[in-house]
Amino acid sequence: MASCLTLKKSNCKNCYKCIRHCPVKSIRFSAGQAHIIENECILCGHCFVVCPQNAKEIVNDVERVRVLIMSGDPVVVSLAPSFIANYEGVGIESMKEALLKLGFYDVEETAIGATMVKREYDRILGEGNRDVLISSCCHSVNLLIRKHYPGLLKYLADVLTPMQAHCKDIKRRIPGAKTVFIGPCVAKKDEAQESTGLVDAVLTFEELTEWLRKEKIELRKEAAPSDESRARFFPTTGGILKTMAMDAPDYTYMAVDGVETCMMVLKDLENDNIHKCFIEMSACTGSCIGGPVMEKYHRNPVQEYLSVARYAGTKDFPVPQPEPAEMQRRRKPIIQFSSLPSEAEIQRILHQMGKYKPEDELNCGSCGYDTCRAKAIGIYQGKADVSMCLPFLKEKAENFSDTIVNNTPNALIVLNDDLEVQQINRAAQRLLNLRSASDVLGDNVVRILDPDNFLKVLDTGRGIINDRQYLAEYNRFVEQTVVPAEDGRMLVCIMRDVSEEESERRRKEEISMETMEVADRVVERQMRVVQEIASLLGETAAETKIALAKLKESVSHE
Repeated sequence: MASCLTLKKSNCKNCYKCIRHCPVKSIRFSAGQAHIIENECILCGHCFVVCPQNAKEIVNDVERVRVLIMSGDPVVVSLAPSFIANYEGVGIESMKEALLKLGFYDVEETAIGATMVKREYDRILGEGNRDVLISSCCHSVNLLIRKHYPGLLKYLADVLTPMQAHCKDIKRRIPGAKTVFIGPCVAKKDEAQESTGLVDAVLTFEELTEWLRKEKIELRKEAAPSDESRARFFPTTGGILKTMAMDAPDYTYMAVDGVETCMMVLKDLENDNIHKCFIEMSACTGSCIGGPVMEKYHRNPVQEYLSVARYAGTKDFPVPQPEPAEMQRRRKPIIQFSSLPSEAEIQRILHQMGKYKPEDELNCGSCGYDTCRAKAIGIYQGKADVSMCLPFLKEKAENFSDTIVNNTPNALIVLNDDLEVQQINRAAQRLLNLRSASDVLGDNVVRILDPDNFLKVLDTGRGIINDRQYLAEYNRFVEQTVVPAEDGRMLVCIMRDVSEEESERRRKEEISMETMEVADRVVERQMRVVQEIASLLGETAAETKIALAKLKESVSHE
């Protein structure tokens, strides 16, 4: 299965769209990347169709088919009846003509195998031994039951699919033949791997179209219907029923499509609410003409159904019916290993996501899970991560942002391009003497601040950094920074209160001036003293000399 549907990791952008559309939640997220869980995937192809980045990729088998053709063995195509909806106006003869140019030995319609399958359904129902019988044509439905509802395998028809029945018949009729199925289904590639010896390769319509384009082979418009083609209805919802006799006594015949609808029916079966019923199940809405690799991604289901209806006939293909044993296909359950958490473990995980009360569980589905509890189970099983809860991340980011904004010592004001206040923090409220943010939210900034710097930033698109201003109304000095945000649609103003710094600076300036004045006075006095000393020195020098001589003499005598 891993070889059928793969992931291009570089393209996965952590959008969770695939898990939102996966009906069985068989996708695990790790390190921001999606990973398909093989033993849970039913290959419905929903993730491939909805992925906006084309991160899901179906493995191309064209080269494998080329090798089969080059081997020299007769390679026969089993062409799904939905081809008439994919290649509008192109019938089987035109398809055969083009495919033979590619080197195929022959081309037949899978509807031949569908004829055998519907006859076997009629035979089983005619015996009256089965309470409920579910059609086995859709491999995704078969995988759904085998993997997720193994207890209901007793209701699944143990009959070959039309692809298997037809390819088996081809190999019986053509010795040494290799078979290649071409259709709109991802799951058929996996079915071919399981059908050892029956189906050698599977191509999608996309692969075929690209191959024809490279070989410059054009499909000729020609779609002549025939009476012997009733099984061509198989790829439509209710198409199997249209081909069946529907005459088994006491049985109700019904058709359901879409995985979600099929799962609801299966749950009813688990609850023992359905009896004596034949159920045609298709994983794709609209059945096979709504397949994941039908090329028309913007399809018109009504027109495509009409294309099938116009091409289908009223009689069966004249093919011999194999013995019941030849049509039998036993299917075994595929064991699941995911354990379920206890209620205490679920509550612990819910608390990690910020869900402490029932009303905290928004069940918004943004993470891909229908409910917060289902997401918690996914986390426990290693499929999901707490970070996938977008409301939780949003609230966490807002709380983190609010914590920073409201606890920063700097004043912060956010304006829109009309200069209207959008956000103001507590520090700004204190700085501007506001009682609360509501006093100014939505008002023009001119009410509280000079708008000059804001207008300059709007006009130039360039920020103003650390512009020192005196806010006379508030008797405050601030360093104001105004920068544009969100492509100029918002302005962020940060103001640092530098009033104390300014006061300290002015105080130091005053001290410096006083010191200079004192120094000037001291110098002036000193100069006067020096002048006086100089005059005195000349008159007393002789007297001083005599006094010192006497003192010296006195000291020497002692």
